[in-house]
Amino acid sequence: MLDQETIRSFINVAESASFSKAAEVMHKTPAAIGYRIKMLEERIGTPLFNRTTRSVSLTSAGEYLLAQCYRWNTWLEVMPGELRQINDGVEPQVNIVVNNLLYNPAAAAELLNYLNQRFPFTQFQISRQVYMGVWDTLLNGGYQIAIGATGWESLDNSINILQLGAVRWVFVIAPQHPLASTTGTLTEDQLRAYPAINIEDTSRNLPKRVAWLLPGQRDIKVPNLHTKLACHLRGLGVGFLPKTLCQPYLDDGTLIQREVSHNRQPSPLCLAWKNATMGKATQQIVRLFEERDPIIQDFLARIDNPIEVG
Repeated sequence: MLDQETIRSFINVAESASFSKAAEVMHKTPAAIGYRIKMLEERIGTPLFNRTTRSVSLTSAGEYLLAQCYRWNTWLEVMPGELRQINDGVEPQVNIVVNNLLYNPAAAAELLNYLNQRFPFTQFQISRQVYMGVWDTLLNGGYQIAIGATGWESLDNSINILQLGAVRWVFVIAPQHPLASTTGTLTEDQLRAYPAINIEDTSRNLPKRVAWLLPGQRDIKVPNLHTKLACHLRGLGVGFLPKTLCQPYLDDGTLIQREVSHNRQPSPLCLAWKNATMGKATQQIVRLFEERDPIIQDFLARIDNPIEVG
């Protein structure tokens, strides 16, 4: 029904809004083009064009078919390369989940650019998740590899890990915050009066974790680290931030580091990947992290003491 010649005929008529112009482009007669389109409409059982004596325009079904034909044409062009790549052990699609703590737009773009050049027929997708949402996405979301899965132990025997290092935390407040004028270690009673700024765990299937919240303390949920940082800078609330993220603000005095009675422990992070579905693209991502290649260094920027491999 939809052989390549019929697809080309349909696209040319749709784009030129004319059977005669499409015939010129394809070096055929208007009658031949018209017959091919008429047979297509009869087989489908619905009109694809609105025809008048002066114009030709797509019906709603025709507009939908045109979008699909563009996709088919694109796929037909790349299909030989895709099939050769698959036979060579390269995955047709690789989904990568990145911990919100390590996510960096420039780092993601650098990695995608590298992978796209090396594996041009693989579809790559990157998702950003928070806390246990990283593991949940890897285990239950159809993703092959996670950058910054929490902990240094695998949650499943089918998952391999590579320890990356840990993110260190500091408790910060803005200079204009009421607690800035106090001295000594801040107690829980002092802190409980002010909201904690937190990023909500994105896990759907695994138990969610709360980064830091005292009993009875109100918290304000934000979607990412940069929003959390902006809230701290405005004195909206209190809490911990990665040391590497807030160090420039500590240096210029726009944030103040304070001691609290219970500090937040460093967060160990690892690279985690599914061994059973591991193809050459996933292997190459693992190799980049094993070798601490410059391409992935921006992902490790918030890790204070990256673990050396080898």
